[in-house]
Amino acid sequence: MYLVVIAWMYVVLMMAVAEATSANGTVLGAIVTFFLYGLMPLALVVYLMGTPQRRRRIKAREAEEHAAAMRQASAQPDASRHAATAAEDTGVTPVGKET
Repeated sequence: MYLVVIAWMYVVLMMAVAEATSANGTVLGAIVTFFLYGLMPLALVVYLMGTPQRRRRIKAREAEEHAAAMRQASAQPDASRHAATAAEDTGVTPVGKET
């Protein structure tokens, strides 16, 4: 990807030099050519082409944060002060029933 960026910047630089050194050209025209044909479109293309990589990095960071939170939560004891067991038969009969 960077080879295309470097090649395009070279072409635009040569266009700007040709604009500045031609008989009808000006330095201001060369600067405008460099920015409008070179830097602005190239910045947009590089930003758009980097979007998938940024998304992957964000998802990986979120997954790591989630995994760290899960490790931290599983390492802490239960704060309810109750035993972590299944429901047991307590021996209490419902109202109106006799055993």
